[in-house]
Order: sequence, then structure tokens, then C-alpha cells
Amino acid sequence: MTFEFKQGQLLTAIAAAVMLPAMSAHAGGTITFGEDKSISVGFGMRSSFSSVENAAPNGTSNSQDFSLDSARIYLSGSLNKHIKGMLNTEKDIAGQGFQVIDANVQFAIAPELTIWAGRFLSPSDRANMAGPYYSLGGGYWAGIASRYGYNGGHIGRDDGVAVVGSLMGGKLAYAFGAFEGNTAFQIAPVTLGTRTGSDGLMYAGRVQVDFWDAEPGYYGTGNYLGSKDILAFGIAGRSQKNGAYSTTATGDYASYSIDFLMEKKGVGPGALSIEAAGYDYDTSDVFLSEQGTAYSAGVGYIFDQKVGWGQFQPFVRYQKFSPDNDIDTKRYDVGVNYIIDGYNAQVSTVYSNTDVTGASDVDAISVALQVQF
Repeated sequence: MTFEFKQGQLLTAIAAAVMLPAMSAHAGGTITFGEDKSISVGFGMRSSFSSVENAAPNGTSNSQDFSLDSARIYLSGSLNKHIKGMLNTEKDIAGQGFQVIDANVQFAIAPELTIWAGRFLSPSDRANMAGPYYSLGGGYWAGIASRYGYNGGHIGRDDGVAVVGSLMGGKLAYAFGAFEGNTAFQIAPVTLGTRTGSDGLMYAGRVQVDFWDAEPGYYGTGNYLGSKDILAFGIAGRSQKNGAYSTTATGDYASYSIDFLMEKKGVGPGALSIEAAGYDYDTSDVFLSEQGTAYSAGVGYIFDQKVGWGQFQPFVRYQKFSPDNDIDTKRYDVGVNYIIDGYNAQVSTVYSNTDVTGASDVDAISVALQVQF
């Protein structure tokens, strides 16, 4: 549908868009109101049931819990072929309301160059850029090694500006930006103090090279579910003067990572995927519990043949964080996804074992449902 809208009609169109039937992951309903002008709306949710060893109130029985892990509303718009924008929300941690996680405008200067301004994910590793909805097995599985995710006041997002683009037919992607940084290092168990000294910005960047198929978009995908042949290497870094601060000390913050993804179609009756990443975190000794090295790895295999509504994708994952306080965290997962409609509809079952230095291993089983409209 194409119309010429006045202001009142535009507001009516936005309201009507909310009631349109879902059509895709990030744009459930789209209304156009002129050349290159549109508004889209969609939503997504992740819900799970988990049983965790010795996590019941008596300390000896397994817990049995249902949880709404995530609920998001996606809004996006196009003013013309050069100016786009998005507004995405997520339920707050207490589950009593919604918070804005993305609110930004993208200025397309050229096909190879776009400027992002507002609140969004700052350049980082593949696991963080893919997030809980677009990773192998779903969820914030890499939260042990990739220590961004929920570690910010806006679920890893930050306020700033970045230059985002690609070259060589989309096979060389880059992103560099400057950000406020005050949400880049907020970890729930850590009590933050007041930053002293200069008020430095956080600078972040990422460069990625694709040797086989090119990968589209800035917010990435952790696994292509057998739809592409991928061989990609990415490096990322972020730093902020006086970016790590406690009630007693202030220091500089820096993190660096390298990640790898290989996916190949036609490996037997399906597609094989292998991913790995390594990390180095530095807080100038302000937080020894968040300073150290980490790595993660995952292997998945999706069968081409459908069984009923979808395809099966078994997977294994491993991650380890070795901080300078000598309290290591290790976790491995073994699971299977049932892919009904890509990342729009899938069910996953995962067995996890988590080992923290000085504590007993914890076993857990979870079943998660993900749906996006």
C-alpha cells in the first residue's frame, strides 16, 4: 500500500501497523507512505523451563522454574533512502516493564558507508553482536567468555556515534565509534563508585573479513543455519580512560577479542558450523574478578531433511573465563535445536555443566522457546 500521509494520518498508520499480521523477524507489519518512507513493527520473545541442580530453596533439590527470559518490541522506519532509524525495547530485569535498548538513526552516506548515532551495540565480538536471538542454541550462552551482554545498563548497548560500512563486495566489514562508556562495565555483583580524573569516552572498533559468502548487516548472526557458506575472521577492541572504577580506585578499561566462524553446506546430509573466540580484559587491577583471559568454542550440525515442521541441529559449546583473582569459570553445553522457521520459530533443549573454582559443579537442563513476528 502506498499513500500520501498528513501528520494525523501518519499517527493513525502507526497505530494500525501494530495490529498487522506478522511477516518477518524485524518487521511484523510494514506501512509505506511515500517513496522510501515506511514504518515497521514486530516483536520477539524467549521463554524457558529450567531445572538446576541443588537450586531449590532447601539447597538440596533441583529447582523447577518457568521464565520469560526476553520480550522485545521492534520498531523501525525509513524517512528516505539515506535516513533510517530503529527503536527496540526489552523487558527490564525485574520483568515489570520495558526499557529502551536501541534508539538510533542511520545516515547512509554511500553504499559502503553509514553513520549510526544514538543508542546501539558498540562494535565488539560476534557473540555480543548476534545477541540472544541469533546465536547457536540461542540465549546469552557466551556470557562467561564474551562479557558484554547484560553487563550494561541497556543490555550491552551504549550511547554514541559510529561509522559502519563494508568494502570488497561486502566481504570486508568495519565499524569504529566513540561512546559514553558508562554502561560498558557494569556487572551485577560489582559495586561501582564514582569515576575520578578525566571523563574519557569509550572508543570501540571491529574489522571482519569474509572469505566465502559475504555477511550482511551491522548486528550480526552467530549461525546461518545452513543457508550460507561462511569463513570469517573478526577482531574487535574497546578502551576507555578511567573506564573501570570502584568505590576505592579508578583505572583504564580495555578489551580485545578475535573470533572465527566457519559454516559449510553439503557436509553429508546437512551443514557443519565451527566457531571460536578468544578474549583479553584489562581493568588496571581495579576489578581482578573482571580482568583476565577467556575463550569459547562451539560446533553445530543442521540436517537438511525436515522432520515434521522443522530441522534438527545438535550442538556442543564450551567456554572458560580465567580472571586474575584465580576463580575460574568453565561451562560446557550439549543440546539440540528444532528449527521451525529460522530464528523466527525454534525450540532448544540444552544440558549444561558449570564449574567455578572452589565450588561444586552445577548441572542444569533447560528447554527454551523462541518466537519472533
